[in-house]
Amino acid sequence: MNQDQLKQLVGEGARDEVLKLPAGQILGVGTGSTANCFIDALAPHKDHFAGAVSSSNATTERLLKHGFTVLDPNDVKDLPAYVDGADEIDSAGNMIKGGGGALTREKIIASMAQQFICICDASKQVPVLGTFALPVEIIPLSRGVVTRELEKLGGTVSLRLSKETRSDLGQTPSQAFVTDNGGWILDVAGLRISDPLALEAQINQIAGVITVGLFAKEKADILLVSNASGVSRLTF
Repeated sequence: MNQDQLKQLVGEGARDEVLKLPAGQILGVGTGSTANCFIDALAPHKDHFAGAVSSSNATTERLLKHGFTVLDPNDVKDLPAYVDGADEIDSAGNMIKGGGGALTREKIIASMAQQFICICDASKQVPVLGTFALPVEIIPLSRGVVTRELEKLGGTVSLRLSKETRSDLGQTPSQAFVTDNGGWILDVAGLRISDPLALEAQINQIAGVITVGLFAKEKADILLVSNASGVSRLTF
């Protein structure tokens, strides 16, 4: 199986997992290519849920296209589950997320959920986090300050650039990538993250940081992981 097929497979596995929930509830939905596979698989069963809370503008557009009711997070008290992918996940359920740039909203929606259902293929499982560059969303004014503080951690810091033109944000490919929140993202490469919870708290204390893409406080409760033999379910 190629990676696209593995994403589709685990998306279908996540669909089966959330359909075990009682009907009429509100579901949290993440961002990215694997989350898109989940949305597409769930679309024929959209009436099972009263609505969804989305972690990005792109996810909202996809949900609406499929006919889901998308609710404002401020109007929702809690969610039975949040389903999203990960860029890396360790054996304790700690994750690096934010490769797609939606880390802040993803963390907000994850904090509302009773359980985080992480969906990915087996290539995302690692013994220690850090091979994937750690995203940190910042207020643009703080780029210099935050970069210097992050460099003290021993990693190599780079400003994420826009990969494509986004007229809605006035972006061109040579400019900084701008998040849905109007923030910039610094990617920190070369870290070996042995204590994700402590590092998450440390980086969040740097002035100008909006949030860091370490999901240790809001780590996964369930992992659905796909490989050539099917989908495995792990709990943490």
